[in-house]
Amino acid sequence: MEIERINENTVKFYISYMDIEDRGFEREEIWYNRERSEQLFWQMMDEVNYKEDFNVDGPLWIQVQALEKGLEIIVTKAHISKNGDNIELQTDEGNAVDFPVDKKIENMLEDKFSKEDEEDSEQYNDENLWIIASFKDFEDVIQLSHYFINDELGTVETLYHYNDTYYLYMEFLEDEIEEEEQENMISKVFEFGNDTDITNHVLSEYGKIIFEQNTFSNIRAYFPANI
Repeated sequence: MEIERINENTVKFYISYMDIEDRGFEREEIWYNRERSEQLFWQMMDEVNYKEDFNVDGPLWIQVQALEKGLEIIVTKAHISKNGDNIELQTDEGNAVDFPVDKKIENMLEDKFSKEDEEDSEQYNDENLWIIASFKDFEDVIQLSHYFINDELGTVETLYHYNDTYYLYMEFLEDEIEEEEQENMISKVFEFGNDTDITNHVLSEYGKIIFEQNTFSNIRAYFPANI
């Protein structure tokens, strides 16, 4: 489980479905069995508390986002005013926001994170084919880059470093490259890299960007082929 401390009152964490199953829960239980979903939630909160000293001492606001291969969960400790009319919620910039008790927290969080979600959707088109490959050795990425000297038109490549591993996100622009050529390029990538279950969401949130775009040409510029 990946944990990110936003501020004193807010924590965000990501858990994969595989991790959920390793903890003894079925995916269907999370959505349809309230008792089991609460068990999983408090199990995760115990881990968050242990690693981040995030003590639960009041009301919690929870946002759960279902991703392709896991769940992203944002938990915020809220404080109700003395008169009981307003709730104070800490944003990730550290600012306190007051809003009426009857205002749904989901609406406020949606406003808060909608801009970020829109930017992600503009950068990556879900209609295009994309892959993510992992590389333990950067030398493999260098060698791969020299196989793509004439093949880069029509692709978007981003290189990340995360947990001592390099990850290549590669998207194929549907209008600029034929399906057969896509398959050939994918074969080249997996000659040097390995398939992975990690998501682009996790990489963009927790990984370090080495090259945001034009990965292969940038690598060749730093590491030219030996003649």
